[in-house]
Parts: sequence; structure tokens; C-alpha cells
Amino acid sequence: MELDERKMTILRAIIQNYLETGEPVGSRTISKYTDLNLSSATIRNEMSDLEEMGYIVQPHTSAGRIPSDKGYRLYVDMLMQDKQMEMDNLKLELNAKSEKLDNILKKAAKVIAVNTNYASMITAPRYRKHRIKFLQLTQVDTESLLAVIILEGNIVKNNLIHVNEELTQETLLKLNLMLNTFLQGLDLQEINASVMQKMRNESGGYSALISDILDVIATSLESEEVEAYTSGSTNIFKYPELNDSAKASTLLSALEEKKQLTELMYQEGDSERGIQVYIGDESPLEATKDCSVVTATYHIEEGVYGKIGIIGPRRMDYEKVVGTLKNLMSELDQIFKKDK
Repeated sequence: MELDERKMTILRAIIQNYLETGEPVGSRTISKYTDLNLSSATIRNEMSDLEEMGYIVQPHTSAGRIPSDKGYRLYVDMLMQDKQMEMDNLKLELNAKSEKLDNILKKAAKVIAVNTNYASMITAPRYRKHRIKFLQLTQVDTESLLAVIILEGNIVKNNLIHVNEELTQETLLKLNLMLNTFLQGLDLQEINASVMQKMRNESGGYSALISDILDVIATSLESEEVEAYTSGSTNIFKYPELNDSAKASTLLSALEEKKQLTELMYQEGDSERGIQVYIGDESPLEATKDCSVVTATYHIEEGVYGKIGIIGPRRMDYEKVVGTLKNLMSELDQIFKKDK
């Protein structure tokens, strides 16, 4: 007997429904669950074939069906194969997009510096809220697991997790299936105590490992390093009030190190489009106390945004700076719309 596409669709529906409810699945449920547009009688016949083939079992008379180990095995193998192909394609796509975006942002930083005669900084986009798209555990050696977490926006996080024993492939597959069943589509706030307790209860003796994995996920969702590009750092020497060796050195260090300036740009109006101006002592950053810093936000799509900053003397040409930022934001919007 052949496991054709229709049987495979029904098997997937049975497994997914059983994973969600923990209850045996009947033909009437499947008729609503899938888009096959088949009668309950036809679905019952297909389920009988699946049972005869060993992919599902009937726990008691008049009950629905539940997946067998053979059914789980087929489902997990196909799921992991599909996800591996998805990850391979995703990596190729991300590498191409990332390289293009890097070039655009580097050029943008240079254009700002040339047009204004000030120093400039522009950050790569970040994401307002992270949701889990997919998670995969892979055994690296007898004491380590690699957790690959793909977040919304196609952000990939890799983390090593220490284990006390080597896990079988079967155990890894079951853990991968459980993690994705519970966590796909959730953000950090939605992974609450109830979700975590259910996962530990169903971990089959691996509750400590599940806790470690959840800790890694929380760290991945919370932490985000933002790439930043600077240009025109030497422009500060054009202004006598900034040409003092100590002041210039401090400011150049901040531009080179980038982290402090990045934090300054993201601290207020984080994802807002408005332009923010810090004049002298208004800046919380010591390195820019003798400067003015003007920041703006560009948007790629809903929830995906980056920051642009211009650093110059207090007597900077604010009208020109604001006009430059508005023009650049408009141009970036147009570039990103064309790429969609």
C-alpha cells in the first residue's frame, strides 16, 4: 500500500492535532482540520489504511486514532528534512541580503559625512520584538549540544549547551519536536511559567536540560548586538572647539568603539521615526558633552528599524543636518520597498 500525498496530509493532521490536545483524533475532526474537502467516510477509509500500514493506532474501540512510533518517526524525519532545506535556503538568502544591506548602509554613512562635514553613524536594523520561528538541537560531542534558534526577521542564534550524557538520535528528535510544538510563534513574554512547566512535564526525564535550553532561548531573545558603521571621524578636527587633543581623542574613541554611541541613539524614542537632538550637556554620553548629536530612525518594515546619527559641534548647521536626515530616511524607505 502506498503512502500517497492525501494519506500523508491526513497523518500530519492527526499528529498535529494529537500534539495539541493529547486526545485521540477522529475522522470528523480531520475533515475540519484539513483542506482536503473529503467526507468523513473517505477519511475513515484513509485512516484505516494508515492504521494497517502501522502509522497510527486505535487505543480502544470507538475511539479516534493516535500516532504510533512509526508515525512519529516519519513525521519527525520529514519535518527535520523540510526545516534543514529551509535553513539552507535561508542562509543563502540572508548572506546575499546582508551583504547588500551592509554596502547600502556604509555608503549612506559616507554620504552623510561628506554632505554635512560632520561625523556620522548608522546602525544595521534591529527588531522590536522577537518571536521564535524554529529551533533545532544537534549533538556536537558527548558533552555538548548546539541549539540553533531562528527568530522572526530571520535572525539566527547559535548556542552551546552542556549535557551530562550523550543523547540518542531518537531522544533528540523527540526533544526537537516538543520544543517546536510548544515554542514556535512565541516571544519571551509568552514563554511563561505555565508553558515551561508543561514542557518539563513532557520532557521524559530531561527537565533539567529543558531548563537549560529555556535559559539559552531567553538570552537569545534578550540580547542583540547591533552592527554600526561610521564615517567622517576626522571631520571633527575641522572645528577648533573640538580640536583639543583630549576632547578629540575621547570623541574618536567613542566613534571607533561605537557601543556607547549606539546606546545613546537607542535610548529614547527607540523605534520612533522622529528626529532627536542632543545639545552639549543634554547628552548622557560624556564623550559628546562638547558636541551636538542628532539622531533619526529608518524603517525597513513593521518592527524592523535602525538608527542614523550625526555628530558635530554645538554650532552645527541644524537646518542642513535635519534636511539631510529626512532625505536619507526617504531614500532608504524607497530602497527597502523595492527589495520587498
